[in-house]
Amino acid sequence: MQTRLEPACLVIADISGYTGYLAGVELDHAQDILADLIGTVVGALRPSFRLAKLEGDAAFAYVLAETVDGAHLQDTLERCYFAFRRRLRDIRQSSTCECNACMLIPNLNLKILAHHGVVARHRIAGREELVGSDVVVVHRLLKNRVEEDLGLAAYAMYTDACIRAMGADPAVLGLREHREDFEGVGEVVGWVRDLEAAWRDEEARTETIVRPEESAAELAFVLPGPAEVVWEWITSPARRIQWQAAGGVTDVRETTVSGRRGVGTTNHCMHGRDAIVEEILDWRPFEHFTVRFQMPVPGVPKMVMSELLEPVTGGTRVTLRIRRPRTAKDRAAIEPLRPMFEASMRAGIEPLGELVAADVAARSAAAADAEEPPVPASAGRNMREPLAAEAR
Repeated sequence: MQTRLEPACLVIADISGYTGYLAGVELDHAQDILADLIGTVVGALRPSFRLAKLEGDAAFAYVLAETVDGAHLQDTLERCYFAFRRRLRDIRQSSTCECNACMLIPNLNLKILAHHGVVARHRIAGREELVGSDVVVVHRLLKNRVEEDLGLAAYAMYTDACIRAMGADPAVLGLREHREDFEGVGEVVGWVRDLEAAWRDEEARTETIVRPEESAAELAFVLPGPAEVVWEWITSPARRIQWQAAGGVTDVRETTVSGRRGVGTTNHCMHGRDAIVEEILDWRPFEHFTVRFQMPVPGVPKMVMSELLEPVTGGTRVTLRIRRPRTAKDRAAIEPLRPMFEASMRAGIEPLGELVAADVAARSAAAADAEEPPVPASAGRNMREPLAAEAR
């Protein structure tokens, strides 16, 4: 039977510094910590990516796709790094152990490589294996000179092929060019994001979110899928139009400031010739976002709305809150529009739920076709069984 080639986005998340970390540390605690961190990394990549293989201190994942939503890919990889950093901090703060393995946790870091190409899926010894020249390329990139040449220990590198699949301009995204030359592969051009800088920005950011006590209107509903999938359907213009059409939306036009969906992005939500103009004020994938929007009605003030995603049994609860205007005049101006606005929002809930359910079903069918490898669980011995620090 002829081998079937399929387009795919390939990602390797590699815990860097682990080989040096192992020198002179207590192996039982080191293995627990590695299992804990690998579980965190894999959990953050799912369900956007499927785990192909665990490779020591690295996770190799993929998603079959002809093209890539660049904003979602970057959000996923950066949220993976943020989850890794938070878990490092939590482990260090939760453990009272003074052994070398626990004391040297801050020496660990994460690098993430993303490539796009074609793969073949083979079943070997009962498990699925990805093969092909592009699988070789992304693995070759593990041995690179990014840290030496750019001075970055924590980074995400997107190959030129991945950037093309994203339809992105790396200069607009603020990515730094890096080139590697490998025997048998040739030159590979990559574009690098400083994840340490992204983490500092994440820690320093101030949330803009509509709280329950300041809400003028609230709408909540549950969608049958994980937050990462729901987030895609409610933030991607290409996906939004598929369910918002039920509420009278004819087009969603996105304009980004930095070449990437997020704070500062403007959406024109078209209703025929009329447009509701949305400006993104806050963006925390896959938890919440906040927009300031202007209705196409004279005399109506701009309004602020937050959409919050919360995992619940059976899916994700989505809560929409509109901030109560400060003045009586503005509150009076928006009151007549509430029934129309709420009707438009409610009209999209059913088709959105059907699209999310179909997406989840398709992913489940793919998962059933090829089972993912198991992820080792941490026994938490570093937290339960403290060891005395060894003399250095």
